[in-house]
Amino acid sequence: MPIGPGLVTHPDYLQHAPGNWPESPERLQAVLERFRAAGVAERTQPIRPRPATRRELELVHTPQYLTSLHQLAHRNGGYLDLDTIVTARSYEVAVLAAGGCLAAVDAACSAEGPVASLCLVRPPGHHAMPGRGMGFCLLNNVALAAAHALAEHSLRRVLVVDWDLHHGNGTEAVFYSRSDVLYQSVHQSPCYPGTGWLTDVGEGEGEGYNVNLPFPPGAGDEAFEQAFTRLFVPIARDYAPELVLVSSGHDAHFADPLGSMQVTARGYRRLAAHLVDLARETAGGRIVAIMEGGYNEAALGWSLLAVLDALGGLELDLGDVEGAPGPGEGMPPEARQRIEQVRKLHAKHWPSLSS
Repeated sequence: MPIGPGLVTHPDYLQHAPGNWPESPERLQAVLERFRAAGVAERTQPIRPRPATRRELELVHTPQYLTSLHQLAHRNGGYLDLDTIVTARSYEVAVLAAGGCLAAVDAACSAEGPVASLCLVRPPGHHAMPGRGMGFCLLNNVALAAAHALAEHSLRRVLVVDWDLHHGNGTEAVFYSRSDVLYQSVHQSPCYPGTGWLTDVGEGEGEGYNVNLPFPPGAGDEAFEQAFTRLFVPIARDYAPELVLVSSGHDAHFADPLGSMQVTARGYRRLAAHLVDLARETAGGRIVAIMEGGYNEAALGWSLLAVLDALGGLELDLGDVEGAPGPGEGMPPEARQRIEQVRKLHAKHWPSLSS
């Protein structure tokens, strides 16, 4: 058996094909081509996805929504909203995507499977609410992975880090009142879906366990690095997660058509490396990254290859699309101010921020 990180993908993930749409099968095809060119297959462990069961899906989603989504697909599809299209194959593909993420969690929590994995799945998930899909998302893959880890593997603390350009409003909604999942999101603001305010810190038992860092347009590698070293990683060390999950969207890349950020593929590798180190410290190395957004196909391929490289320490030949900002361009003053605002806001919850 080959050594290295786990890799989840399946040809059926290309069968959710909503037409001339940003979230298209061509996104995943471009990633797979980049991975083939890098010789990834020989250095990773394939994890076979399987359909998530109805019981597993109901850990996050309401029975009414699951039934209506299945029926809509059975009727040859339609629109959930202006951004979210369901085709005849979409329901079964989304169920297989969710199941692929659950299989990666199972592998990480077993004695034999790879503890670090990347899930190249679609449709994406972090906007999907318990009772409705939105923002290209049908089922919330990362929330289902977290809920499955808690329910089936007796874990008590799961960390979800979301570096997609867009705030993961669905994931936040699922765990907003809970302390068994710590949710951390860095995202562009203002931007779709218009949520993720820094003052949204959770409620009830979940107060302090929801950390939003809304960055202004133009924040790049240095700002994201500071977000991790000054906020996310110190908080996570205090929390001591037993599993790290990543909503690995890459539309904050400088070349992405839907965003206005300046993150590079090398920047994503550094972020992933921080989380790999954290997982080794507190979670026995257990970390699963799940593909979300990213709509420049070349940038998405390079960025996810960089994440895989960090997950497995593969020392791959990494590159990027042309036009990357230089490392010395710094970060906008407003981004620095946002980091300090969030630090002050959460200092009462996390000892590492108050020292």
